[in-house]
This record gives sequence, structure tokens and C-alpha cells, in this order.
Amino acid sequence: MAIIIEGKVLAKKIREQLKIKCDEIKEKNIIPKLAVIMVGDNPASKIYVKNKSKACEEVGIQYEEFLLPEDTNQEELLELIQKLNEDKKIHGILLQSPVPENIDIMKAFEKIDYRKDVDGFNPINVGKLATNQDCFVSCTPYGIIKMFEEYNIDLEGKNVVILGRSNIVGKPLAQCCLQKNATVTICHSKTKNLKDITKNADILISAIGKEKFVTQDMIKNNSVIIDVGINRTKEGKVVGDVDFENIKEKASYITPVPGGVGPMTIAMLLNNVIKATQKNLRNKD
Repeated sequence: MAIIIEGKVLAKKIREQLKIKCDEIKEKNIIPKLAVIMVGDNPASKIYVKNKSKACEEVGIQYEEFLLPEDTNQEELLELIQKLNEDKKIHGILLQSPVPENIDIMKAFEKIDYRKDVDGFNPINVGKLATNQDCFVSCTPYGIIKMFEEYNIDLEGKNVVILGRSNIVGKPLAQCCLQKNATVTICHSKTKNLKDITKNADILISAIGKEKFVTQDMIKNNSVIIDVGINRTKEGKVVGDVDFENIKEKASYITPVPGGVGPMTIAMLLNNVIKATQKNLRNKD
């Protein structure tokens, strides 16, 4: 029976630590502040934004939303980002995805000042991560690495298989695991003989968004299973990419959905805002 990696519990512990740091910063008459931009009216995005707002309030981070209509054009979005880049009271900028089809999200990420890029998507931060320099790491991969550290799961020499090659999770997570001296394989929709690869994984991380895609016969005994997927069933229940009930009998560690990776993603966002504020303070000194 697997040990459940309680992301929700760890995230609470991290938020408590961040509140102490936030209070220390406020003693210097600086209030850490996050600006969140949302373009359009995506229902899922609204929930995510609300959760981020609540978490910021808990830690003591100031939070400001910029809700733009669906028909906002590229130029208008870039102008807003530039305005936030120049605002010295704002330490972190986040652009909520997805965005409408007429918006080039990569151009928007490029526009965000890399020193305020708390989501880690600006090409400068992506490049710094790839070359093992200090940077802002994308929040979900960062949260997963924190889970490994908390539960003393050593990646050195381990076979890590990641399902999904997105810029948000798969690619930055591969870089993070390489830095921990793991041997990393990224699988995707064109991968052949997938089961042969996953059955050789010491650590399997799924981030593909397919309900209960990973089944018991795809994993080896005592492997570590990290489920990044968030899927809603026909009955409205939230489930992951992993067949949790069956796999937990075979794995050594497993994350639940909900309550696993999700809360850690938000905790790492808050961590990055505090880090950005501290860097800003050091630069002033």
C-alpha cells in the first residue's frame, strides 16, 4: 500500500513559512504584491484565480486582478504588461492561461519582465533553468520537486518518466529532475510502446489530462506515482490521470487528486512572489 503524498498538508506548511517571510518584508515598509491578468471568461480560470487570491490573502501578499474582455487584442495586453512591468509596487506578474485564440501567449510571456515572471515562462527564466542558474521555476514542476524533498524521495540515478511535453509542466520538470541527477524520459502522443517505457520507471509523472489513463499494468512494483492531471468525470467528480484506487496497492508513493499537486502549484507561486520581492529589496540595498 502506497504512502499518500499529502500536497495539501505540505502546501499549508509552506504557506505558514511564507507568511513569516512576508511579515519580515513588511517590517521594511514593503508589501509583496502579485498582479494577475485574465483575458476572457473561462470558468476554470475563474476558479484558479479565486484560489490564488485566497492564498495570497492568507500569506499577506497584496493581490490585484486585471480582468480583460474576450475581444482584447494583442497590443492592448502587451501595453498592460508593460505598465505592470514599470509599476514598482508590483513584484510578480501572472498571465492566466488559456487566453483567447487571437492572443499569442508566448509574446505575452516574453513581454513580462523576467524579474517579475513568477510563473517562470519568460524565455530568460526558461533558459536559466536549462543552464542550472538561479531563476523562477514554473510552479507545478517546482511544487513536485518540493514534494520529493519533503518525503525524502531521492532522484539520483532513478529512471523518471514524464507523460506530457508541455511548456508548463513536462519540459521544465524534465530540467528539474536532470538537476537532481535523474535519467529522464519524456513521453507524448507520438511515443511508441508506451507501456514498455512506463513499466521501467522508478518515478512516473503524468501530466496529460486524460482521466484514469495510467493503469496498474503500466507501472512497476514500488514505483513513485505523481499525478498532475485534473479531469472532471461525467458525474462532475474531479479525478487525475491515474487510476488511483488500483495503483495505490502497487506503488510506494502516490499523490491524490484533488489534494496533491494542485495546492503545491499555488504554494510555489506565492513562494516566487516572496522571492521576487526579496530580490527587489536586495537590489535596492
